[in-house]
Amino acid sequence: MRLQDKTAIVTGGASGFGAGIVRKFLAEGARVMIADINGDGAVALAAELGESAIAQTVDVGDGASVQAMADAALAAFGQVDILVNNAGISHMPSLLEDVSEADFDRVLKVNVKSVYLTARALVPHMKSRGTGMILNVASTAGVSPRPNLNWYNASKGWMITATRTMAVELAPEGVRVNALNPVAGETPLLKTFMGEDTPEMRAKFLATIPIGRFSTPEDMGNAACFLCSDEASMITGVCMEVDGGRCI
Repeated sequence: MRLQDKTAIVTGGASGFGAGIVRKFLAEGARVMIADINGDGAVALAAELGESAIAQTVDVGDGASVQAMADAALAAFGQVDILVNNAGISHMPSLLEDVSEADFDRVLKVNVKSVYLTARALVPHMKSRGTGMILNVASTAGVSPRPNLNWYNASKGWMITATRTMAVELAPEGVRVNALNPVAGETPLLKTFMGEDTPEMRAKFLATIPIGRFSTPEDMGNAACFLCSDEASMITGVCMEVDGGRCI
């Protein structure tokens, strides 16, 4: 029970990697807010997982919605120990000059602005307590970019740099900040990354991963649990690949 008596918010927690993190945190003793723009999905997962899970509808790119999420978590839990910025989107594979302005804005709103908004809403609370853990879910795309996922790659590179600058600024306040860099996984975003979900395209993607499989929600949950636990009390500013060797 490595997260016993801890409380956490997981954005994008209703499906994919987020749901894997939610399940692992609950199994390790935490109380978790499942925060997702898919409010029905969050409610359904919370109902499945029991009284230690609560649901919250949130648009992570909207300041008022993020503040309402933070307020609801504090009202329900009394404190927030862990914040997982997992919500993320991509655009379809495309030449960089052909990505629409609307798609570019959407990627930056969800993948970049959300980290600022959640920090604005919750860092003062963590500072006041002298403790806290923020985990950003970035991507191998921010370390070793794939062609045609250009602005998604850039957004995840931003998240990696944001993780490091947050870590060095917040360390004296007792707040740790780390990131996970997963490779493509069995999540709703997989088809977006590949453009089409065919056996041939899957084989092409898997050929770039030495371990020979995609990341799973369970892989992400296990890594997130370690970084958010007291076992990792000396670890901050780390952007850890969970990628089966893809970035070597």
